[in-house]
Amino acid sequence: MTSRWVSAPARGPGRPLRSRAAGNRRSPQPPPAEATLPSDAAARFGDPNRLIAKTGHGEIWLGRATRFRLEPVADPEYDRRLVLPDHPVGWIVLSYSGDPAAPPRRPILRVLRGPDDAVQDFVLPGASQGLAHWLGLIPSDAREIRLSAGADFALERVGARHEAGVLAQSLLRRPWRCLAALYERARGSDRRYRDILRGTCAVTPMVRFPSWAAARSRPAGLPPSALRIGCLLLARSGEAAVLGAARDALAAQTHQPEWVSVAWSGAPPPSEDGPVSHRAWDDAAGFDDLLRDADALCLLRPGDVLEPEALALLAHTLSDADLAYGDAIGPDGRPQLKPDWSPDLALATGYPGFPLLLSKTWLSASPGRPVGPMEEIGLAIAAAATTRAARVAHVPRILARTVGDGLDASARAAALDACRSGWPSLRAEIHDGAVHLKWPLPDPAPLVSIVIPSRDRLDLITRVCRGVLHETAYAAIELIIVDNGSTDPAVLDHYASLRDDPRVRILMDPQPFNFAAMVNAGVGAASGAIVVLLNNDVAVLEPGWLEAMVRQACRPDVGAVGAKLLYGDGTLQHAGVVVGLGGRAGHILRRRPGDTPGHLGRLRVAHEVSAVTAACLAVARDKYLAVGGFDAESFPVDFNDVDFCLRLGAAGWKTIWTPAATLAHLESVSRGPSVGAKRTRFEQEAARFSERWRAVIRHDPFYHPALSVTTFGEDLE
Repeated sequence: MTSRWVSAPARGPGRPLRSRAAGNRRSPQPPPAEATLPSDAAARFGDPNRLIAKTGHGEIWLGRATRFRLEPVADPEYDRRLVLPDHPVGWIVLSYSGDPAAPPRRPILRVLRGPDDAVQDFVLPGASQGLAHWLGLIPSDAREIRLSAGADFALERVGARHEAGVLAQSLLRRPWRCLAALYERARGSDRRYRDILRGTCAVTPMVRFPSWAAARSRPAGLPPSALRIGCLLLARSGEAAVLGAARDALAAQTHQPEWVSVAWSGAPPPSEDGPVSHRAWDDAAGFDDLLRDADALCLLRPGDVLEPEALALLAHTLSDADLAYGDAIGPDGRPQLKPDWSPDLALATGYPGFPLLLSKTWLSASPGRPVGPMEEIGLAIAAAATTRAARVAHVPRILARTVGDGLDASARAAALDACRSGWPSLRAEIHDGAVHLKWPLPDPAPLVSIVIPSRDRLDLITRVCRGVLHETAYAAIELIIVDNGSTDPAVLDHYASLRDDPRVRILMDPQPFNFAAMVNAGVGAASGAIVVLLNNDVAVLEPGWLEAMVRQACRPDVGAVGAKLLYGDGTLQHAGVVVGLGGRAGHILRRRPGDTPGHLGRLRVAHEVSAVTAACLAVARDKYLAVGGFDAESFPVDFNDVDFCLRLGAAGWKTIWTPAATLAHLESVSRGPSVGAKRTRFEQEAARFSERWRAVIRHDPFYHPALSVTTFGEDLE
């Protein structure tokens, strides 16, 4: 394989601004005297020498186009080297595309620094809408830049930016953040300086989605598919007037449907509508009766307006799945950037929505099963997909402007009670306007062993013990304190009083601090069927927290269960861990108000996440032991909980976060911040985590590839 220069000055003959590592057989060429963007790229980026490109809805700061080339490298993961001859260090903007039909994977840019090639990784945004832009700072001691990006990655442009321009952009957008960045630079914190500026200049709030998408949307250009798709519009009385927009969008599809039909919850209109047939909805019909002679069935609502390539993208995705859904603009005009298949979230919120594409194979596997009421068809499909372990695929791209499924929380709860044949003991309840799935608790309730690692800090250990022993409604508990060498006489006296309670055991473990080993020792001494790991700086806020976690942990398909944790001021500390956030893993929506609903309302209901924090984590003891517990050798202090959850996931057990268990957490108050030797140790564990879980870092299935991993909110990047 060879490489070539790519250059983009202002004038001269056209030349493709594109470089791929594979399939390029040209010999390296010297940079041309002058070259320009091809016409399509010029339309996307504007004048290549402009710092700011207009998008029609806003502007994006691309920097001045600079030469670059990609070279193959003998590394199985980071297999390409990015060479920037004119701007090797400093601020740059990468603009790149990917195959819309390929699985979503964020590129990772690796910088080798200094004489010893120290590694610094940057997780880049995914090109979910067709194109992506990344603003980054290449450090001054960079020796080499590599990429882990997949064969479909195409780097189209590199822009060079001056530091003064980045600071000016930050000053225009958020002046106080600019001042904070300058303060961090003055105190020598290059990492914080860079991250503050990136979070200010490269991250877009969700409310600005239209302008963000305008700078990134590109036709997928998929090859034709032979899949015959039948489209069924689910109409209710009075919706005839909005059918026209849906029909027009279907007529404009690049993948034309085999047929289009309208099913009415009442009597159909008296006249036929050209090639569109009308019929009455039959609650007693089977799922396969809806299909007719097509290979796949697309369900949508009148008023749903599909993007021209929606059916083509769904058809391609369905080739390896039973069901397929995509992102949408909701009835409120806001983007719905959905996670990959999340059954608990789907049952509680109906987030897959419409359009929904179902394969003939999957529909035919339910002969005679009644479809039920039209209003509940989406929920019925989600329930069937969950109980039958369907292969469900997600297209992380806006496919339609939709009107929703029409089910409010009360109707959804009632429908769940009607279609929960797979879970006869499950109850759906309404709390604060959201559906909560109440999973059964075994009878008798299992013994729960609560393991608390601790050292000194009388104020913390007394508070958490009081909360567990006297402020928790769940009765069948044992408390195991793993003490890491306390010397405070008051703490030792407190232990003496605790030993009078038959529910309490205290293990003295004065070895050098190893959080993972302490947890493993506590679980090894536990006798409960369920184990709860609890930090000593956690406070119980309400008595039902433990029962809520145990109900989830007793489910056969669930591994770890995490709680909603609040800081002392009531803001969010933990609402689930996103792998890739901050480059490795982080808590989503930290410091947001405690009642933040989250995108798609997911923080109001229990749902799947990739990992949860061990500050409050429940798991069945046999599952804990089955995966070998915490990895005390690789992750003695940090990342052990995330690694544990991911190993549970690899073994087939999902991780659930639930707001039904809410506690307070003063994060790391007993250990203090990571500086000096602690910081060095943290970076070593972070590097091991990155190497082990690179695939999940590149795509956390429960976090959309368009969402930022730079900030801890649900922003765009």
